[in-house]
Amino acid sequence: MNISESIARVNRPEKILQYGEGNFLRAFVDWMIDILNEKNDFNGNVVVVQPLEKGMGDVVNAQNGLYTTVLRGVQDGKTVEEFRSITSVSRCVNPYSQFDEYLKLAENPALRFVISNTTEAGIAYNAADRLEDRPHRSFPGKVTAFLYRRFEYFHGASDKTLVFIPCELIEKNGDALKDIVKRYANEWHLGADFIKWLEACDFCNSLVDRVVPGYPSEEADALWKKLGYTDNLLDVAEIFHLWVIETKHAYNTELPFDKAGLNVIWTDDMSFYRTRKVRILNGAHTMTVPAAFLSGLDTVEECCKDPLILTYLKKGIFEEIIPSMDGSEAELTRYAHDVLERFANPYIRHLLLSISLNSISKFKTRNLPSLKAYVQKRGTLPKIITFSLAALIAFYNGRLLNGEMTGSRTKSRNAQEAYPIKDNEEELKRFASLYKENGAANAPALNARNIAHAVLSSTDWWGEDLSAIPRLEDKITAHLECIWRNGMRTEIEKVTAE
Repeated sequence: MNISESIARVNRPEKILQYGEGNFLRAFVDWMIDILNEKNDFNGNVVVVQPLEKGMGDVVNAQNGLYTTVLRGVQDGKTVEEFRSITSVSRCVNPYSQFDEYLKLAENPALRFVISNTTEAGIAYNAADRLEDRPHRSFPGKVTAFLYRRFEYFHGASDKTLVFIPCELIEKNGDALKDIVKRYANEWHLGADFIKWLEACDFCNSLVDRVVPGYPSEEADALWKKLGYTDNLLDVAEIFHLWVIETKHAYNTELPFDKAGLNVIWTDDMSFYRTRKVRILNGAHTMTVPAAFLSGLDTVEECCKDPLILTYLKKGIFEEIIPSMDGSEAELTRYAHDVLERFANPYIRHLLLSISLNSISKFKTRNLPSLKAYVQKRGTLPKIITFSLAALIAFYNGRLLNGEMTGSRTKSRNAQEAYPIKDNEEELKRFASLYKENGAANAPALNARNIAHAVLSSTDWWGEDLSAIPRLEDKITAHLECIWRNGMRTEIEKVTAE
């Protein structure tokens, strides 16, 4: 028996439009809305838009939007496992095959909020987008066309504006989305009245925090047996959750998360929360993953159980990231200890390869600010963060074939194991070319220098020339050569012992 035969579908007004049908939003936002429906009589459902042509919309609709969240963690020293049947998702619309149905969603008078998670690269301008496209290439292009349809259908009614709460992990995500939508509105000549109406829509900046490994493929059968039904959208997440939403308006009366016991903070300035999360939690991930993975580890939990990698992780957080930051050291330290406890969650199999996706852009956002601030405050390079950049460059040593890059690592007993490297195609091409030209495993110092300089001086990657930072290129060069000659783990031992 499948979930749609076991659990009743609940029809409610579609008050929330959501771009993204992936694991994170379903175990975070949709889970919260389900709790609001239960505890606060929100009486609203989420209608989902599939942002990419290939996605999970068909699976969502096959299950009538129903699925199960499995929350696992440690609370007050006790292990916790919570199952919840989510009924807050009504359906998923694919604009690539249902464009008219997508635009028709704009005509819904009950619609109030718009949520999105289209990855860190989703909020981007595409010069090829035009109003008449069906659909538009970019997420902001789709949003602009949607808003214009709503504006026209309701004749610019002031009470039909929408509230956007993007969840993409970029700074000022709401502001960024609004800027691109306004740009399209001007370029597409949608008129002063529409732009005035658009300005009345609220684009909130937000910060999300919950580890969501997603579908538990290895234990799905056992969980289905425990639940009594099959569910192809099982969604595993940690217990901890935090949503910080920056706005000058009081939406907590419409979305009373606090009254439902949810950890949602409405604030007019989220800068401290964002910096804390991005640089400590996300920064620790990006700082550790390439080095740990090339050392033979596969999950975050394994990193916390490995004495050498745990020492590396702690030194990076407590001796480099936190000292580089402003704010209460005691509060930052408490948050960091909570993060390490979450990393060690025995129920979460958070794969390092999953975290490694788009590591270049992640390092720029998460770790580069800590590196630069540490240099400014201490006058010297942070050892762990600097090494982590060299480890990242080593991670990108692979062969590119048909747009897909494959690297190789030493797993155990010197056995080699292939692994996929996922990133922007142009960045993969550049790394493939660099390694083809310069070699790696037996490279002399000159080749390490060439690769280090090419990566650090790529201003289109970093927004600046990192080779200008005193001694950074020298350190990266030395680390790369030692990693290639002696192995990743040997070099980590050396760096953590300094």
